[in-house]
Amino acid sequence: MNREDNGGQDAHPTEDTRCLGKVYLVGAGPGDPGLMTLKGKGLLECADVVIYDALVSPAIVAMINPEAEKIDAGKRRGRHSMIQDETTQLLIAKAQDNAIVVRLKGGDPFIFGRGGEEMEELVEAGIPVEVVPGITSGIAAPAYAGIPLTHRLYSSSVTFVTGHEAAGKYRPAVNWNAIAHGSETIVIYMGIHNLPYIVEQLTKAGLGLETPIALVRWGTRPDQEELIGKLGTIVEQVETTGFGAPAIVVIGAVVKMHALFHNL
Repeated sequence: MNREDNGGQDAHPTEDTRCLGKVYLVGAGPGDPGLMTLKGKGLLECADVVIYDALVSPAIVAMINPEAEKIDAGKRRGRHSMIQDETTQLLIAKAQDNAIVVRLKGGDPFIFGRGGEEMEELVEAGIPVEVVPGITSGIAAPAYAGIPLTHRLYSSSVTFVTGHEAAGKYRPAVNWNAIAHGSETIVIYMGIHNLPYIVEQLTKAGLGLETPIALVRWGTRPDQEELIGKLGTIVEQVETTGFGAPAIVVIGAVVKMHALFHNL
């Protein structure tokens, strides 16, 4: 109905017909602010509300519009600032009162970031959603350590897998036997806490104890750390050095390239 149709009076939207804001699921990348996408940066600069995760680096958080409401929804092992259901309900609530709501997630929203779950619930609630991909740490961290995930002489296939599974998921466990034989490079997210079990399963499946393995902690950040070893001894190395999460695990012959890169 236009102004002429209602006698020149503007219509007053009711609670049920008001325009909802839009939620942007934005990947913050692995930490280096130079790896943040231009589209993601632009959204941070004009956002009304930003709900961000624990693994989003301070340099990325500093890009947020100073007038925006900033909410830390970060989750760490054993220390959840906000449970997942609360985060999703908060997104829905904020979209009802704000035009631009950014859900800022470390890495890429759809790579072990629960972005798919959040998108599903937002769509079911009638909230407009847009996804802005980010550079995932499983690619970036090895690259900054000089480890190519594929190489013509070493690897023509890559498998990405989580080392920390959620309770109540669609099946009880990762099939590590299939992973061991499925590709020449294995990249494991969130695998440090379960590393002894993962190594045991992979070696039982037939991976040799001499298989190269790399752990990259805080990949792409100034405090990036690397621990290089072999499948048969890496658990002992972790215990000896106190190497901890968050880290990406890379297993396969491509890890040999690390030494070449660091001898440049």
